[in-house]
Amino acid sequence: MGKNSSADKSIGKSTDGSINTQRRQLLKIAATSTAVGTIGLGPGMAKAAGPEDVLDVVIVGAGLAGLTAARDLRHAGCESFVVLEARNRVGGRTLNYDVGVGQVSEVGGQWIGPGQTAVADLARELEVGTFPSYYKGNTVILGGDGRVEMDLKGTFGSDEAIGGKLSGLSRDVPSGAPWKSPKVAELDKLSVGDWLARQNIKPDERTGWNASIALSGGVMPAKMGMLHFLSMINSAACDYMQLDSIKHSAQETRFVGGSQVLSTRMAQALGKRVRLSSPVRKISNWDRDVVTLHTDRGEVRARQVIMALSPPLCQQIRFDPPLPPQRAALQRAWPAHSPARKTAMVYSRPFWRDKGLNGHIFQVNGPILWAFDNSPPGGEIGVINAFISNASMPSDHQVAQRFLSEIYAQAFGREALSPVSFHDHDWGRADPWTITCVSAIPPGFWSTHGAALRPPCGQLIWSGTETAEIWAGYMDGAVRSGHQAALQALNALRRA
Repeated sequence: MGKNSSADKSIGKSTDGSINTQRRQLLKIAATSTAVGTIGLGPGMAKAAGPEDVLDVVIVGAGLAGLTAARDLRHAGCESFVVLEARNRVGGRTLNYDVGVGQVSEVGGQWIGPGQTAVADLARELEVGTFPSYYKGNTVILGGDGRVEMDLKGTFGSDEAIGGKLSGLSRDVPSGAPWKSPKVAELDKLSVGDWLARQNIKPDERTGWNASIALSGGVMPAKMGMLHFLSMINSAACDYMQLDSIKHSAQETRFVGGSQVLSTRMAQALGKRVRLSSPVRKISNWDRDVVTLHTDRGEVRARQVIMALSPPLCQQIRFDPPLPPQRAALQRAWPAHSPARKTAMVYSRPFWRDKGLNGHIFQVNGPILWAFDNSPPGGEIGVINAFISNASMPSDHQVAQRFLSEIYAQAFGREALSPVSFHDHDWGRADPWTITCVSAIPPGFWSTHGAALRPPCGQLIWSGTETAEIWAGYMDGAVRSGHQAALQALNALRRA
């Protein structure tokens, strides 16, 4: 993330010359080479050497990272691969919910913003359109029975002076390797809460910071490592406001048809190479030339394996022989306690806009971390999405709907009591394959485990958004990690 300090403010213009340039160069070489080792590249060229049931590459995970890697392999001429996905769908931590009348609402990751050029490039290649998030009008802030309207002008109302301090500190924390910061000894001891406590922030403003950090990192400031948070800001061109706002920020732009459409289109093009409902239970001989993956649908063998899933999810796979101690320790220590809960309340139209409201709500000491207008581009229907605190919200679906409707009525008026439909997605209960949505890295983690994040283990290549050099934890990071993993696999096969 730290290499994007000069990121262009336009999503449409790629400024990341390192990974994208390497990718294009290698794909060009692979597509035209006449001697490529074990890879069968291009029509009429030699097939992979060795037994026919040994693939060149197996990709574990059909989220954005895994499908991007598969797409790159195919573009390079490699046809000897499969993608194994544990769920019965693709998309990983992106998921669309059908709200009717031909429209969807996202219940997982959904936004992109300035500097996130990898996912924007992918969307253009897949012919997926984008449109701006809606924030015109006043935001409603609720506290008990109190209600205040404020025009935050596309921000979350964060203190710009405090944000400026964070921006300055982030310049010394490289996003791709925060453990290499010259100030690692000082910063990795602190939580964001520790640092904020030293800034003389007023109690009423501290609530906004709590909500902001919880949305970005999945936990309250006291549990978020300062070093990690600064690495996230470093990813946003060392500009806190580019990370934690809507206008000119990471929450600025949405995808037409919902974010999951990126994965579904890639999977459709890959066809039968994507195998759903195929959880990997065990990986054998990862330290040898041919690796065996044991799934619920049989065994698969390959020369290279791209592990496109979050580090804690690797804990559900048995490795024989055991992984190196440093890598195993990283996976055990990786926080997996931020599954998140996201709701979608659907109305016949976005009636709040007629009242000069933008559909955004912040609630003090309530179940809503942030509610926002998630209506389709033309406003054909009205949708209010919300990030919910599980501890403060009933788990029963119908009770939760009534509970939220009453809060929305306090914010927007009595029309909010009559939704057309309601969807409640608790990622912690949805399936056993999404044990965390964001990585709430605590203090001390990167100093101890950072060096084990990316180095391959035998024929295992680590991928997924958590491994990205920039925008780790975001959809853009997932796409970047997929590109990088494909390059690593192709290089390893060529060397073989």
